Amino acid sequence: MSLSYNIKPIGFIVSPCKEKFGVPRQANLVPELVATVAILPEYSRAEAFAQLESFSHIWLLSVFHQAIRDGWQPTVRPPRLGGNTRVGVFASRAPYRPNPIGMSMVQLLKIEQYTDHLRLQIAGCDLVDGTPIVDIKPYLPYADAQPHASAGYTAATALPHLLVEFSTVAILNLQTYAPSRQVELQGLITSLIQQDPRPAYAEDRINRKYAFRLENMDVVFTVVDERAVVEELKPV
Repeated sequence: MSLSYNIKPIGFIVSPCKEKFGVPRQANLVPELVATVAILPEYSRAEAFAQLESFSHIWLLSVFHQAIRDGWQPTVRPPRLGGNTRVGVFASRAPYRPNPIGMSMVQLLKIEQYTDHLRLQIAGCDLVDGTPIVDIKPYLPYADAQPHASAGYTAATALPHLLVEFSTVAILNLQTYAPSRQVELQGLITSLIQQDPRPAYAEDRINRKYAFRLENMDVVFTVVDERAVVEELKPV
């Protein structure tokens, strides 16, 4: 049997993370990362969101729009296993899947109604700017939370946690480009790099500089052992 379905976005993510590299690998790993779900005018009807604000957390179903490709592979290399061990694609949350559908449980901060559209402000986002959102559902603690659930191969590996420092140049860059938000941005950058966004399988991951785009700047950093240094912030 061959079936196909047409699914239209109901909105899009507006995030300070402008490219895939640097985005947290799971939701809620960086609660400081605040983003917005901009609902399209067609779906921005207040009654469609009635009572949603009474929930503290929501599920976002999304499309991995930057991972769409022809064909699919039955196995992937998850970062939690060092990027060299393969597991079944359905035993992972990798974006490269037969259907590039993602799910994220995020904190709902507030709902804002504008003249022509509606916006949801969320925290703990793990989606890149521009990600299409195809559905929103409330998180139900009595059904969704399973305290005795097993975590498979992820239970045997610790989450990465780099020690992050800022160079004198990077501090001066923050003071120059974002004087009113220096503490906020420094904390967000620290949390993002602590998760070690480097590809786990890269052979030269130690002997090179990395950069990711955050808002209107490129954050350049290096890593030696478990210590990361933010070298500079370059305005885009």
